[in-house]
Amino acid sequence: MDPILEILEKDARLKPEEIAKMVKRNVVEIKKLIQKYEKERVILRYKTVLNKELLRNSSEVRALIEVKVTPQRDVGFDAIATRIYQFPEVRSCYLMSGGYDLLVTVEGKDLQSVASFVSEKLSTLENVHGTVTHFLLKKYKEDGDILRSREEDKRIAISF
Repeated sequence: MDPILEILEKDARLKPEEIAKMVKRNVVEIKKLIQKYEKERVILRYKTVLNKELLRNSSEVRALIEVKVTPQRDVGFDAIATRIYQFPEVRSCYLMSGGYDLLVTVEGKDLQSVASFVSEKLSTLENVHGTVTHFLLKKYKEDGDILRSREEDKRIAISF
């Protein structure tokens, strides 16, 4: 992968001037490359990763849902995956190997809203043959970022 993309993926706040110094290239060239990547949709958007556990008013629920589906003739899994990922509750959708076909990440304001999504929208789709829902209880690391730092042990060490 292009070192410029690796740098931006780790910290999208860096300015082209800083990136140019890091990769020892011309600033104008860096700006043009970034614009090219944006135009070609290699760079889709710039994102902030939040530690929502530290926000007082954040009580969203996230679930991972294993989905078994029947692929359709001539389009395979793409048509059903497209129907699923267009729901606003769906944060991500992946085609998987193994015991199920799709892995869908869903967010809702509470447990009931996620359960309603699964029972009323997802499970009722024509080619969906089964779902297994796993609710996330606690996040330790997300997108490469550790969300909680280890608390220091404040006890005094005693030795005999």
